[in-house]
Order: sequence, then structure tokens, then C-alpha cells
Amino acid sequence: MLTKKQLDLLEFINRRMMRDGVPPSFDEMKEALDLRSKSGIHRLITALEERGFIRRLPHRARAIEVVKLPEALEARSGFAPRVIDGDRNDPPRGAMPVMVGAEELPVMGRIAAGTPIEALSHESHRVAVPQSMMSTGKSHYALEVRGDSMIEAGINDGDIVVIEEGATADNGDIVVALVADQEATLKRFYKRGGMIALEAANPAYETRMLPGDQVKVQGRLVGLIRTY
Repeated sequence: MLTKKQLDLLEFINRRMMRDGVPPSFDEMKEALDLRSKSGIHRLITALEERGFIRRLPHRARAIEVVKLPEALEARSGFAPRVIDGDRNDPPRGAMPVMVGAEELPVMGRIAAGTPIEALSHESHRVAVPQSMMSTGKSHYALEVRGDSMIEAGINDGDIVVIEEGATADNGDIVVALVADQEATLKRFYKRGGMIALEAANPAYETRMLPGDQVKVQGRLVGLIRTY
């Protein structure tokens, strides 16, 4: 039996995982539950982990995986895990073994979650992704993350992000943004008047404010393959 706060937090984490493919930060959890400090969030997360509803991945900042939901919550949420574990020792080239209900996506280079690097250049290899992670009728591709600017969103250096192709995004979406037709970066997207804010999930990085005509959305994040 979960308390109301435990259930509210579990539902919030799952909803954000379904929307973004990554868990919310502790600050976002604190704000969503209207708590005064992060210590309350730590206690709730520990309780959920002890009851087997979530799993914290060791040595990974903000890395939380929803394992199961209470029946009532599962029925109305359409629960499906959106983070899968990979192995950093897998060969860097060639297809990974295809799992049941999976589709192979091209890994189209590296995306910056930090300093600018080349991205969306060419297919380097392919990766198997569960079909439940992707939207029906949409095109998808994958990118390897380099850098730590999105670490508080659970996106770490070396992870593979699954991107749904598209030229539009809603406020708060994590997107692949092409800046001035030169630099591709993975950031949270916000429209602010005629400007676009590209917000990192790491306090070491400042939010970038750019004119709207200098930012082109290349797709939004829908899933994450975590590597070790």
C-alpha cells in the first residue's frame, strides 16, 4: 500500500518518463509535489524503491527506472518502460541483437550535451530499440550523447538517445536543436517571445537564448538506451 505522496511521485515520474524518455530532476519532483526540500523526495524515492516500484541505477546521476505500477495507476497510464539498459562493451559498429518487438534504428553520429560536436552526419552503426518506445507512423533515429549538460535529466555521457523526427516542439520538450545551421545540441526547448531558450539540465551550463530564426528543431527525445 502506497501513501498518497508516494503514489503522486510515482505517477509524476512515470508520466515524465512516458513523455520525455528520461526521469525528472529532484527539483522538478519537489516542485510537482509542493515539498519544501529535496530530503522529502529522497525519503519518498527510498520508500518506492523498497517496495519494488522503482529501481535506482548505481553511479548514475538522477537515474531512475519505473519497474511496475499499482494496478489502478497502470490501467490509466498505459505504462511501458522507456529506458533500456545497454552494454558499453558492445562492439561500436554493426547491429546489436534484435529483441522481440524491436526495430533497428540508425545511429547518426554524436550529439552534444556539452560542447558542440558533429551530429546528424552519417550512420555509424545500428541499435535495436523497442517498438513501444516509438510513435506509430513516425520516423526515428538514434544519437550517441557526448557531454554532461543534461545529466540532471538522467541523460549521461555515452548514452544513446532515441529521437522522433520533426521540426516542431512543445515547451519543455528535450530536442535536437540545430543552431545557425552549424551546431547540433541536445537541450530542453522553450519559446520565449521571438527567442528560443535552450536549457541545460546541469547548473554548470547557462541557458542559451537565441533568435527564433537561428534554431531549427530536428526532432524530440522519446527514449533512452543507458550504457555502462
